[in-house]
Amino acid sequence: MEEGRAMSMSTTWDDLVTTALLGTDRRPASPGALLDEAALRTVQRRAALLPAAPRPLPEAAPEDVRPPLPEAARRRLALLLAERAAGPGGSGRRGGGPDLTELLPQWLAAANDHGYRAPADLLPGLLDAARARSDLRPGALALGGPRALWLARLNPQWRYALRDAPASSATPAVTDTADTGEGVEQLWQEGLFAERVALLTSLRRRDPAAARELLATTWDRERAEDRLMFLDSLRDGLSLADEPFLEGALTDRGRTVRATAAELLSALPASALAARMAERAKACVALDRTAGRPTVVVEAPHECDAGMRRDGVVAKPPAGRGERSWWLGQLVEAAPLGIWCERLGVAGAAEAVALPVADGWRPDLHAAWCRAAVRQEDAEWSRALLGPAASPPEPTGASWLDPAKLLSALPPAERAGWVAEFIAAHGLSEAFRLLGVCAVPWAEPLGRAVVDALDTAREAGGYPWSFSGVMGMAERCLDPDQADLLEALTVLPAGPGDGDAGHGAAGYWAEAYQRLIGTLRLRATMRRELADGS
Repeated sequence: MEEGRAMSMSTTWDDLVTTALLGTDRRPASPGALLDEAALRTVQRRAALLPAAPRPLPEAAPEDVRPPLPEAARRRLALLLAERAAGPGGSGRRGGGPDLTELLPQWLAAANDHGYRAPADLLPGLLDAARARSDLRPGALALGGPRALWLARLNPQWRYALRDAPASSATPAVTDTADTGEGVEQLWQEGLFAERVALLTSLRRRDPAAARELLATTWDRERAEDRLMFLDSLRDGLSLADEPFLEGALTDRGRTVRATAAELLSALPASALAARMAERAKACVALDRTAGRPTVVVEAPHECDAGMRRDGVVAKPPAGRGERSWWLGQLVEAAPLGIWCERLGVAGAAEAVALPVADGWRPDLHAAWCRAAVRQEDAEWSRALLGPAASPPEPTGASWLDPAKLLSALPPAERAGWVAEFIAAHGLSEAFRLLGVCAVPWAEPLGRAVVDALDTAREAGGYPWSFSGVMGMAERCLDPDQADLLEALTVLPAGPGDGDAGHGAAGYWAEAYQRLIGTLRLRATMRRELADGS
């Protein structure tokens, strides 16, 4: 036996084969030891397992004191994860049944609203699902809590969790050392990249100044791609206290790092960079009152000087774009929007937007204002640039106007109301991206506008697959309480015109509405299952 154990530590499968062919009398092994070793290696080969040195057991999983899921909700989560794991070749949507894989994100959101913890046996499936779909990560990691992060430290495929976890689910390494400067410093200096990102993110949410100071200790030694990732963590809790650090990053050797630092500073209207950009932008845009009607005149920059480049202005334009318009757009979008009312002699954003712009500069100027409104989260300017929903100020397809981004700066109720009015006036053909920025479940006016528009399309003789994207979104976003109100839309019209029941446009619409109603009722059931344990 001692000889067999010695062989098992140093002998490969090829060695065993050679020994068996040559004979044990020509190799230092007894027949018994050879057979014992061959049996062990045969099991390992069948299990696709390579021999490895023993490692110490991991530390015990941390406790999660949150309440467990109700049993019905637990079964539901297992089903949702199984459907996701089945993939395109699995079960998925069956005929008129709901697409369960698309219900997982809102199920996770609802479960987290109730404060539940994930079942331990479903954590691997939950981590796999979040690894495959980044949109699931916030909800999955919040539900998984500290035990999910404990697992992530044991499996390289789940390392993303250490970076993307919410502060409330910080990794054991972070939570254990968060209150000791020595522990934080050690983890920051010696941890894996994902652990360092998790540490910096968690610390930034709790103590922005401490996180910034920690980053400064190693900033000059970090790789450019790592500096960019670390710098991005400063978006959370961004304030003027970060300005000196960001000003220093404007001279970074990495171009993307410099651009990100300039973007962050321009989001602070009181920063020195914003003031410098404001002076440059005001030098390019003025109001001419000599032509009868006040008109905005533009004189774009003639060069991109060193100061502009230092402040994040990219000198080389993309293909097909003129240099001067490219530089002008960057200056205006980085300038605080508050400067324009005084500069143009108007009372508010709506009056500024309504002013005519000379020499064809209107698209460039308004496009830069749009980007500034989104970056600075300015609802007044977003509202003015959007214009009335029933009659958008620009023709469909205007390249500079992105209503979906502008809507993100408006309060949720106003956002939903604007999109409802847009759909009522223009239908669903241009509404898909707009619906994507509205809060779920959709407010009642928005839900009613979507259903009315679908019904109008049905009556016009269209087919539901022309609106498959909106129909799929309605399954996930309509209020489940509206299911009963849709029953009338599943009834096929009597008489000729669509052929046999189940055929023709009317039949397809009836099937589509049946699937929609079934999904809404399933969502209502899921909601009750989660509420049963509250």
